Amino acid sequence: METGTTYRYFIRLAYNGGRYHGWQMQDNALTVQAVVNDAVSKIFGQQINVTGCGRTDAGVHAREFFIHFDIAYIIQKQDKETYLKKLNGYLPKNISMSEIIPVTENAHARFDAASRTYQYFISRKKDPFNQDFSWFVYGDIDVDKLNEAANILFGYSDFTSFSKTNTDTITNNCKIKFAHWEEKDNMLVFTITADRFLRNMVRAIVGTLLDVGRGKNDLAGLRKIIESKNRSNAGYSVPAKGLFLTKVEYPKSLFLK
Repeated sequence: METGTTYRYFIRLAYNGGRYHGWQMQDNALTVQAVVNDAVSKIFGQQINVTGCGRTDAGVHAREFFIHFDIAYIIQKQDKETYLKKLNGYLPKNISMSEIIPVTENAHARFDAASRTYQYFISRKKDPFNQDFSWFVYGDIDVDKLNEAANILFGYSDFTSFSKTNTDTITNNCKIKFAHWEEKDNMLVFTITADRFLRNMVRAIVGTLLDVGRGKNDLAGLRKIIESKNRSNAGYSVPAKGLFLTKVEYPKSLFLK
């Protein structure tokens, strides 16, 4: 092996974000990235700072999340399960890792993601066993109106009205590929897929669409909110505990055999 040569890998993981102040490293706050950095550095025997596929906010969960990192040696196929076992043994119960994937040397977990899918869970019945992973909303909600409102999103690309202010993004343009509400038992689930998301965007969209579904706003009002490009005109940001990052997709060309 040449001196200075490194090899890049993705790891697929999942986490319960309830105890964490989001993904990204912060001073004096427990974050998922800090815990993952510690585990990966310990198990692979070198100081590693991983890069995540996104920046989930405090309390947000991930059923599927990817990181990339570089190490100075090749992970042999027959050793992957051993490393995963060691990683999961070292990590706390609220974080798990399921796959180590060799990728091209410039593959980037965040910038190379082709799309991300989030789901938001609303409980329509008080459930003591699901209170940490959904938001209980009492009262009538018109699901047909919710989907009419969701369909309006496809007609726009600038979602400044649903973004936190003073962020470091160059553009607030996003391409929404899927947005739909459905009822499952006592749950109301919103699924949204886009090429990228702004900070707090999904939670702000959910709060704004709910105003339509509960009769507090109408479709024309929703259009005015989006076109105003003003966050203060949009609805409230719903609680983080009901939000999950559920799928991240990449070009197949990034992955090595």
